[in-house]
Amino acid sequence: MKKILNFINGEWCEASTGKFIPVLNPANGQVLAEVTQSSKEDVDQAVQAAKQAQKSWRLVPAPERAEMLYKVAYLLKERKEHLAQVLTSEMGKVIAEGRGEVQEAIDMAFYMAGEGRRLFGETVPSELRNKFAMSVRVPIGVAGLITPWNFPIAIASWKSLPALVAGNAVVWKPATETPMVAEEFVKIYQEAGLPKGLINLVNGSGSEVGNAMVDHPGIDLISFTGSNEVGAAINGRAGALLKKTSLEMGGKNAITVLEDADIDLAVEGILWGAFGTSGQRCTATSRVIVHEAVKDTLTEKLLSRIDELKMGNGLDESVKVGPVINRSALERIDEYVKIGQEEGAKLLTGGKIAAEEGLGSGNFYLPTIFTDVTSDMRIAKEEIFGPVVSIISVNSLEEAVEVNNSVEFGLSSAIYTADINNAFQAMRDLDTGLVYVNAGTTGAEIHLPFGGTKGTGNGHRDSGTASLDVFTEWKSIYVDYSGKLQRAQIDNY
Repeated sequence: MKKILNFINGEWCEASTGKFIPVLNPANGQVLAEVTQSSKEDVDQAVQAAKQAQKSWRLVPAPERAEMLYKVAYLLKERKEHLAQVLTSEMGKVIAEGRGEVQEAIDMAFYMAGEGRRLFGETVPSELRNKFAMSVRVPIGVAGLITPWNFPIAIASWKSLPALVAGNAVVWKPATETPMVAEEFVKIYQEAGLPKGLINLVNGSGSEVGNAMVDHPGIDLISFTGSNEVGAAINGRAGALLKKTSLEMGGKNAITVLEDADIDLAVEGILWGAFGTSGQRCTATSRVIVHEAVKDTLTEKLLSRIDELKMGNGLDESVKVGPVINRSALERIDEYVKIGQEEGAKLLTGGKIAAEEGLGSGNFYLPTIFTDVTSDMRIAKEEIFGPVVSIISVNSLEEAVEVNNSVEFGLSSAIYTADINNAFQAMRDLDTGLVYVNAGTTGAEIHLPFGGTKGTGNGHRDSGTASLDVFTEWKSIYVDYSGKLQRAQIDNY
């Protein structure tokens, strides 16, 4: 049986506990490997290694640091298919999506390598004579990364690559469900020649490893993607230590379809947004806000396409919807479906655990559509994280915006319309970090900031140059070459 180990100070090692737990294929329950389970002692070893390595790494010129990231990019590209196969096996998403996720990591590696020759600061005029003023980015130190299972290599790339190019060292806790692709990613860093101690992989539970990372005085920041419950707890613990956090959490994303929309195009966006990755995206489409005039037409077209969504093992190229991650997720989704029915929503299709045609050994839930949903229902407000979408009817763009913004989350929203005035009004008024026009709620590209408003996060962003703000501090520098004491705001006025 394959064993997944920690990677600390350049060495693969078993956790101090000696404990392992199985890694399961969610499509069939097959045991793929066993992963070591770490303790706070293992976290401490990783932090000490990272602190030591970062002392030298911060002095390496950023363009030189970037050269190693270019090597990472080319190795990711070379192993794209292998990484996608591993990812799909342990996470369950269909292989086309697996390849797309690896491509996201490739893109991020090339993009962040390019930042090694930028990392721009500012040079500004001083208000005093013979004085120079500028600001520069400096690394924070040791970055603690806690990543989820639904995008196990893409999100890890969003966090680790900017952290490293900015001159930090990394301690990374991947999700317990997806340690295999994490191991493959770290092997690529190792092969690219990253100095030992700069990237440290510590496997284990959030309660043991995650908490130890948050509490450790040697970790200078925590970058987390996951649930609101865990994120809020991390923020509270880290805040008490005055430790910087970057949180990307839940979403309750909506596609708005106006009466002038291309309905067929909207249907494509809804199917992809709601049922891609089996609805297990923070940007998944879980609400459809549709103008009453086209509600029936849209609903009929959606239902006519459901049978095209073949379910099964994501490694099968013909499969469109894979399993959800585990039995607990399956049961949670089913419970929300029951809540929706109790609240008075009308179930149009799906609404049950799939057990037919060999699906019973995996974690499959039928694509589910509710209609006659109102915005005060729990299924319209709470994140389900599964293949469930609720149809809500409205009578105007203004009402659609109000419904869209009524939830506690603010990650992604989309609008389908042929009216440019409506599009621009929506872009202005939709209270989300991502807005799409005539496209679904998914599809973010790595060179723009990724994150949301309200309960989705705490104001920071992954991806794009904005991600560098998470992993750097600003240092303002003044050089006075006047040869005399000059007092700003006093001697010049």
